[in-house]
Amino acid sequence: MSKRHFGIGVFWFLLVVLLTGEQSFGQQAFVTVLDQKSNEPVAFAHVCFEGLKSGSPRYCTTTMEGKALNDVQEISKLAISFVGYKTFYDTIKPGQSIDVRLQPTVLNMDEVVVTAQYTPERADKSIYKVSVINSRQIELKAAVNMADLLKDQVSMNVRQDGVLGTSLNIQGLSGENVKFLMDGVPMIGRMNGNFDLNQINLNNVDHVEVIEGPMSVIYGSNALAGVVNIITKENKSANLSTVANAYVESVGTYNFDASVGMKIKSQSFGIAGGRNFFGGYSPPSVTGRSLVFKPRRQYFADGYYAYTLKKLKMKVGADYFNELLQDRGNLQPPYYEKAFDSYFTTVRYNFRLDLNWHLWRSHVFNLITSYSAYNRIKETFLKDLTTLTEVKTQDPEQQDTTYLRTYMGRMTMAKNNLEKKFNYQLGIDLNYETGSGKRILDNEQAIGDYAAFFSVKWDPVKVLSLQPGIRFIYNTKYKAPLVYALSGKWDITEPVSLRVSYSRGFRAPSIKELYLFFKDVNHNIQGNPDLNAETSNNVNLNLKYAVENRKTAYELEISGFYNALKNIITLAQVPGVGSDLNYTYVNLDKYKTTGGQVNAVFSLYPSFKLAAGLSVTGINVEMADGTNTGGFKFSTDINSNASYRFVKPDLTLALLYKYTGKKPQPFFDADTLSLGYIDGYNTMDFTITKGFWKNRIRLSCGLKNIFNNQIIPSTGLGGGGHGSGGGEGVAIGYGRTVFFRFTFNFNQYK
Repeated sequence: MSKRHFGIGVFWFLLVVLLTGEQSFGQQAFVTVLDQKSNEPVAFAHVCFEGLKSGSPRYCTTTMEGKALNDVQEISKLAISFVGYKTFYDTIKPGQSIDVRLQPTVLNMDEVVVTAQYTPERADKSIYKVSVINSRQIELKAAVNMADLLKDQVSMNVRQDGVLGTSLNIQGLSGENVKFLMDGVPMIGRMNGNFDLNQINLNNVDHVEVIEGPMSVIYGSNALAGVVNIITKENKSANLSTVANAYVESVGTYNFDASVGMKIKSQSFGIAGGRNFFGGYSPPSVTGRSLVFKPRRQYFADGYYAYTLKKLKMKVGADYFNELLQDRGNLQPPYYEKAFDSYFTTVRYNFRLDLNWHLWRSHVFNLITSYSAYNRIKETFLKDLTTLTEVKTQDPEQQDTTYLRTYMGRMTMAKNNLEKKFNYQLGIDLNYETGSGKRILDNEQAIGDYAAFFSVKWDPVKVLSLQPGIRFIYNTKYKAPLVYALSGKWDITEPVSLRVSYSRGFRAPSIKELYLFFKDVNHNIQGNPDLNAETSNNVNLNLKYAVENRKTAYELEISGFYNALKNIITLAQVPGVGSDLNYTYVNLDKYKTTGGQVNAVFSLYPSFKLAAGLSVTGINVEMADGTNTGGFKFSTDINSNASYRFVKPDLTLALLYKYTGKKPQPFFDADTLSLGYIDGYNTMDFTITKGFWKNRIRLSCGLKNIFNNQIIPSTGLGGGGHGSGGGEGVAIGYGRTVFFRFTFNFNQYK
């Protein structure tokens, strides 16, 4: 064969491969979802097929080309919803291909949510106020992890720590009071009570659902301040789906990840994995070899297998995370040629099973079981900077491994028929946690938390919903009270709705708070086996006004909250040996937070969106001896986000701004209640996003931390058991950086 003929053959072969995904659409029946005004495909729209006879639903999302596979075996109801569009309803036959043109509604009211719901439900119909951060918002924020994603939320505050990571505060509460879920499974592995948001990567996340306020009846312990449920991606329609991402940031961040998903009839599976690297950073004002933000390397992987029948879906999944964090020590006298370097390895993995069974019309049985493991390994070496050799130290205090294991089982039975006045949910929630290691008291401890819960949803009239609930708890370490709640939603008029809730909460101390002893260069924290359990009373309300015209929409939301906690657990300074500062966990008699927020959104379809918010949060601490913080101490946060999309070139500009007000920080120093402050500061990010080749390629670039924040001055802080390494102040960022992101997404159908 001549070279010319060979070259022509290769050309045609490559052309056929590239066009296979599009040419193969005709071999099966598809629902193609388009924008009614622009006629463009609507990607990631939610599609539900429900058999008229069997009542069995199947859920999927549209591809980048706006397509969803129609593989129904009987005439079925078809429901299609997406953010900014009116929900479409119709019927569809087996083998029928149709084009659906969604009518834009501009406002975000039709998002389907699962957190705390009897069955998946539209966000505007939920009795709870559920905030959804969808995949488009994740892209506009150029978010790599949960810290990036939540840092500009007006009602939340993100706090950095070089070793312990980044923590989240909601309604003035943080640490163990914020429940993190991954596809409904509780995440484990907190340090100093907080979950490190830098360890929650967004490479395979579809969207995030957030409920602010207590959810103790449904989710039990760790849900006094709110719930963050991270929903991962699942290939529900494409026979083959491939995604690759690369991210570079000028501070020394280099990330790469990829995923592959396949679907064969009733079976589907996917795998994903990647590597993140951060070289570490210290502000110019900080000298020495030790860095404020420690270098870290992360490997992560996850996978799932799903089998779907008419009325039954079974999904098994697993994920793995490995992080190596380096804490470089300063040079040691007298020759300043050697230094002590500590390495912290975090290993986290989880295996889970999710079973969803439609027993009969409107009745659903759900089972989630999981096994979660967390290892924290500390190794300390003496490094010779002249020869670059390392020798592991012999001091047993500088070497340590801590193991945590959690076994979880959750079963629910729910009836949710929107045409009936009474619906219900009942379930059991079983959690058993063990901890072992030489830093754990007696080398091993265990805590069991077992609960049964029941709630009823009553709609006496079409515009009013009431949902009382109750939770019975047995804890192996603490006597638990009865936990109960009452929530209500009133659709006052078509554009105005009011949500009100009251909840009683309970949280038993964790194994780490009771028994773990943690020490490094910047931290010396001791567990306290004599801690009391926390209890709380909480009230939340939310008033929402939303109206839209042909191309414009307005949304105004006013919220308020009051949280009264008894025996809240915090860190307190205790006498140490010599100049050492030791900290242990103690109970504060009364801890109260109150405040509210106002959010406004203006949208001009399809190009412009402007959102602004203001929140005020007050904190008041009272001790048994009568000392207090002098009443509520308030702080104010403001944010504003604007985005503009040029439709034809598919170019989007986004500007994200937040002012974080001066924050009061109560702390307990020896026998004295003290109050410190962190000064206010401004942050701003700017991103540009462009799509190519029918959105198979997405490019993003921009600036982060435009105001170049690094260390924010603070006054009177007791340290909280740790130091940021940033000198006089709190380290909150790397300074101004430039980033670039590349995403490739290709789907194929047969």
